Amino acid sequence: MGGCHRHDGCYENLRHNLYSILCCGYDGDDYCCDSCEKRHRRLIIAAKIVSGILFLVGLTIFIVWLVLRPTKPTFYLRDATVSQFNLSLPDNLLNAVVQVTVASHNSNGRIGVYYDRLDVFVTYQDQQITAAAAILPFYQGHEDINVWSPYLSGTSVPVAPYLCRALQQDEAAGILLLYVKMDGSIRWKVGSWTSGHYRLEVSCLAFFSFTSSSAGVPVLQFLHGTSCSTSV
Repeated sequence: MGGCHRHDGCYENLRHNLYSILCCGYDGDDYCCDSCEKRHRRLIIAAKIVSGILFLVGLTIFIVWLVLRPTKPTFYLRDATVSQFNLSLPDNLLNAVVQVTVASHNSNGRIGVYYDRLDVFVTYQDQQITAAAAILPFYQGHEDINVWSPYLSGTSVPVAPYLCRALQQDEAAGILLLYVKMDGSIRWKVGSWTSGHYRLEVSCLAFFSFTSSSAGVPVLQFLHGTSCSTSV
């Protein structure tokens, strides 16, 4: 029947027979021979070439990444206005409304940043006292600066008793320290290549002084802008 026979030299030993059967298959007594093995070798060579190309592309991207070495964005708290900050006793419920102005600077000359998610909120004594406000996703180009001024509010937020005492002590001292925090997800863009997601965490210290209004009601006044700590 068609196919190869041992006296033709197609299969030199049992190992070669098994290799041909596994790689080429068989139909009855017929085995695939040279054409199948050549085709298989060509597939192996093609796979090696593709793997080599992918490796070179990956290596090139990695080298470019090392050379450019993206610098994390810098954030700055420019302003903050507290329009409400009331603690109701004995329920220990806090009502707060704060508007903040935050600027972000991408100092990279050749790397852009995709902000896929960015939530802003306020904390006092490590407790979140406002709901998170979501900044719409955006792209920050090379050396661009973006500024946001979201309103952050918390209504009847339960606070621990120690926070009530801390707030009373701060009011007596005339100074209040709040933190404006951001939690988000970013991606780096180098040319046509975009990285995976990285978590972004930002913390901005906001200094306020207690002053009295004409009606004798305590008012919180923002003292000065501050640089923020950033973690990627």
